[in-house]
Amino acid sequence: MEKGCYTALITPMRADGSVDTAGLEQLLEFQIAGGVQGILAVGTTGESPTLLWEEHNDVIELTCARTRNRCASIAGTGSNSTRETLAASEHAAHAGADAVLLVDPYYNGPSSLEIRREYVEPVARGFPQLQVIPYIIPGRTGAQMQPEDLALLAASHANVTAVKEATGDLDNMARTRELCGPEFGIFSGDDDKTVEMMKSVRIRAAGVISVMSNIMPAAIQRLTELLNAGDWPAADQLAATLAPLLGIVGVTTTANTPLGPVPCKARNPLPLKTLMNILGMPAGLCRRPLGKMTQAGIRVVLDAARAVHDTDPTILAPVADAFGVDVEARLHDEDAIDKLTYANY
Repeated sequence: MEKGCYTALITPMRADGSVDTAGLEQLLEFQIAGGVQGILAVGTTGESPTLLWEEHNDVIELTCARTRNRCASIAGTGSNSTRETLAASEHAAHAGADAVLLVDPYYNGPSSLEIRREYVEPVARGFPQLQVIPYIIPGRTGAQMQPEDLALLAASHANVTAVKEATGDLDNMARTRELCGPEFGIFSGDDDKTVEMMKSVRIRAAGVISVMSNIMPAAIQRLTELLNAGDWPAADQLAATLAPLLGIVGVTTTANTPLGPVPCKARNPLPLKTLMNILGMPAGLCRRPLGKMTQAGIRVVLDAARAVHDTDPTILAPVADAFGVDVEARLHDEDAIDKLTYANY
């Protein structure tokens, strides 16, 4: 994988809950125009757990067709079943994907050894033409492949050359760098940790597989370019401007129910898709059981978007140009905002 920004693309939905193919085409063109290095289709940001496999495959096919010879295509083919992952990876290979992303198997919780031997290795061995990118995110999966097993994979399979790292553990990332060597690609899986990971001499991350580049691809691609060039002052200035949005991939608030307060964590992609709807981009609602944000949560999202827009209107200007919207007006359209939140919370 080349250094830079890869967008973990949402899967837009129609009002009836079906995949919005026309909207997906618009989003792909928006990303390509933004200059990102590549696009990840149907990762967890793309709601892979709630898409039928037929839908999953359709989204990958369309993404591969639209990105061919324009930017890299990554297919999210991971699951908690190796059989399903192998079938999805075979489809991705036929569709022309450049790489597959394999999230650690969730819920059934295999050990690091099992993840390596019984999950990633069969894909790497079976599809040598594909780059295979393990995705380490124990907070969402309850499982974690350790740097030692990752290094063994990289040493034995030439197509395992990068990892999406979302442990939040800088020591773990540094251990990956130590064991996997200087050429191995470590990509941030957390937007708000990208700068720290890329500037760290212990980690030397190559870029980010980003959530928030769904709405500001050019800006986050530029951020990675500045960091890779070692231009810390310019990178820090841009990062400070983007920081409010980079911090809302997940939003935690308190819902005041009739029986008392309850913590409410709006997890990715709910805050992102909520903001995309506010901005007038094709997104639609998340698939159940994800639903809507609380009123307090949506205010956090709005405050972040307004802060970035007020600081530098050029960041979201490409959204206005690509989708024919007035960003300023939409960020203050209370009627539209109210439809995206639960009335009582």
